[in-house]
Amino acid sequence: MTANLDRLLSEVDAVLLDFDGPICSIFAGLPASQVATELINVLERHAVDILPDFVNEPDPLEVLRRISGGDRHIIQTVEDALCAAEKRAVDSADPTPYGREVIVAARQAGMPVAVVSNNSAGAVETYLKTHRLAEYVSPVVGRAYAEPEKMKPDPTPIQQAVRTVGIPPNRCVLVGDSLTDIHGARAANVRVIGYANRPTKIKRFQAAGADAVVTSMGEIARELIKRSDA
Repeated sequence: MTANLDRLLSEVDAVLLDFDGPICSIFAGLPASQVATELINVLERHAVDILPDFVNEPDPLEVLRRISGGDRHIIQTVEDALCAAEKRAVDSADPTPYGREVIVAARQAGMPVAVVSNNSAGAVETYLKTHRLAEYVSPVVGRAYAEPEKMKPDPTPIQQAVRTVGIPPNRCVLVGDSLTDIHGARAANVRVIGYANRPTKIKRFQAAGADAVVTSMGEIARELIKRSDA
C-alpha cells in the first residue's frame, strides 16, 4: 500500500481534497442526523410528502439529493437551511489528524491544493479561515447552489477544480473518504486516494478502483514531506 502511494504521489502535481473526512469531521459537534431531521422538518412544513424510509434519513446531503428534480423553491429552501446548518457546524468541527499537515506539505512541495466538497463553499471557507489554512488552498469548489444532481459522484465539481489549478486531470489526485469521491474522480479522469477512516471502507475503495487506499492522512503527509525535502 505504501509503495502504491509513493509511486502515485510522484506522478501527480496537484492535490484535490474532499472536505468532510480528509480535512475535518464537519458534524462532530452538530450531529448530521440532527441536521437531516431539521431538513425533513422543513419539507414537512412545506407540505412535501415524505416517504416512511425518508423520515429517518441520517445524512443531510442525502436529504438534499433525494429531492433533486423536484420543486425549485423547495430545493432552494432546503439548500438554504443546509448551508446555515453547515456554517453552524464548522464552529465545532473536529480537525482530522494530519489533514492540516497534508495541505501544508503539498504546498511546500510546490503543489496546488484545492478542496472539492459536497458541503457548501461558505462552510469550507469559514473552516479554512478559522484554522489558518485559507492561504494554502485555492480553489474551494463547494456544492452547486440548489443543484444536488451536480454533487459528487457527478464529475463537474472535480473538473472545475482541475481547470482552475491548471494541471492536466491525470496529473491531479483527489483524496476522499466516500465512494462518491472514488466514482467522481474516475469519471473526471483524476487519480484518487481513498481515505478509509473506517476499516469497512478499505475493500470497498479497492473494489471501486482507488489508485491507493490509506487509513490515516498521516500516510499521505509523510510522502508529501519526502517530496518537499527532495
